[in-house]
Amino acid sequence: MSDDARPLLVFFSTQRSGPARRMESLLAHVARKERQRLRVTRVDIDERPELAERFHIREVPTLVLVHGKRAVARIEGRTSAPRIERMLEPYLAPPTPVVALA
Repeated sequence: MSDDARPLLVFFSTQRSGPARRMESLLAHVARKERQRLRVTRVDIDERPELAERFHIREVPTLVLVHGKRAVARIEGRTSAPRIERMLEPYLAPPTPVVALA
């Protein structure tokens, strides 16, 4: 799967948001775990207010999943890894099986 075809998880936050800062390690874990099937990026709404407006961000942290150039799912507020995984699963390609060489 090419990089362009992978869904993009956008993490909207600010430096002054405690809940967003506490989610940083969770998002880093998701990014590592799903690096073959998902792209993850962080947007500071103080630095990029036009993106916050475009995606109708009213609360930080907010996660927006973009697939096929459309926002297809979102979670507002602090959340858990299982909830993020449930949001992502319908949009991720099946994992590539690992083939053992004999």
